Amino acid sequence: MKVLAAMSGGVDSAVAAARAAEAGHDVTGIHLALSRNPASYRSGARGCCTIEDANDARRAADVIGIPFYVWDLSEEFHEDVVEDFLAEYAAGRTPNPCLRCNEKIKFAAVLDRALALGFDAVATGHYARLRQGTDGQVEMHRAVDDGKDQSYVLGVLDQEQLRHSLFPLGGSTKADVRREAAERGLLVADKPDSHDICFVADGDTSGWLREKLGERAPNTEGAILDEDGTELGRHEGTFGYTIGQRKGLRLGRPAPDGKPRFVLDIEPVSGTVTVGPREHLAVHGLTGIRPRWCGTPPARLRGTVQLRAHGAEHPAVVTVDGDGVEVELLEPAYGIAPGQAAVVYDGTRVVGSATIAATRR
Repeated sequence: MKVLAAMSGGVDSAVAAARAAEAGHDVTGIHLALSRNPASYRSGARGCCTIEDANDARRAADVIGIPFYVWDLSEEFHEDVVEDFLAEYAAGRTPNPCLRCNEKIKFAAVLDRALALGFDAVATGHYARLRQGTDGQVEMHRAVDDGKDQSYVLGVLDQEQLRHSLFPLGGSTKADVRREAAERGLLVADKPDSHDICFVADGDTSGWLREKLGERAPNTEGAILDEDGTELGRHEGTFGYTIGQRKGLRLGRPAPDGKPRFVLDIEPVSGTVTVGPREHLAVHGLTGIRPRWCGTPPARLRGTVQLRAHGAEHPAVVTVDGDGVEVELLEPAYGIAPGQAAVVYDGTRVVGSATIAATRR
């Protein structure tokens, strides 16, 4: 097969490209230039999307012995990922930019271009497994390494995208991958993993949101209220808070019982943030919109849902009705916010995902 290997500059994508080439595929490496100003994105140990990463990817391609190119998708990334992230926070929701990037950039813009250029598949360094199902469809399953499993952020992929995807690392552990990289002579063998949000240069998401949204957010300041409506403090923008947040509230008075308060609700129109005890964060059900299914959509499924990238699985009953998804959680989940993704599993198999529109307590 002709395979396009997306190479971020990290160890995972380098080993994935090497494995694809070793398997006999005709591999071409590409690095995605996602920043209109690479110096504004992360660098060093927290890196992703930097000039340093592009150079690391190019050196890895040279060692593997495959052609290498840089594709400029900075405009698409800014519009579909960065602007979407800003709009969601301004509306009081909590988005996951990695899912949006996988959906709109890595497995839409890149895959579409790859197929148009005559490639058969795109290979990435994601930790997930693909296998042929009994119905002939391609199934995506959790990775062998639970600590590195990335199936949650891939839950937006549909069947057509999965048919043209390769995840060579799904059956390996991170330790195995680093050891193999060193044996192959790849200089990124010991390069630290990137983490947090790649387009927030210093890691201060609240500060970055305040800078970007301060002038266009509907409320740059407002009240922090207790559940009975008592004002406990003031804030400089609802976009600086997320459901379930405990730290950084800077309240003027402690709770009557002395226990920590958590953000329970965010109302961007009125500019109010409501706080209360942790037990009031319990969510027993949710409504999902914009579902994306990895295969045939289920009508009703008793399985599990994962609600955060590194969160636990929650036993649930999932009911699909047209473009809506209702999830009954069989055990309560805490700190779940609209805008997050609910990824549905049947055992280790990823069924699909939906964006949380509302929660029920």
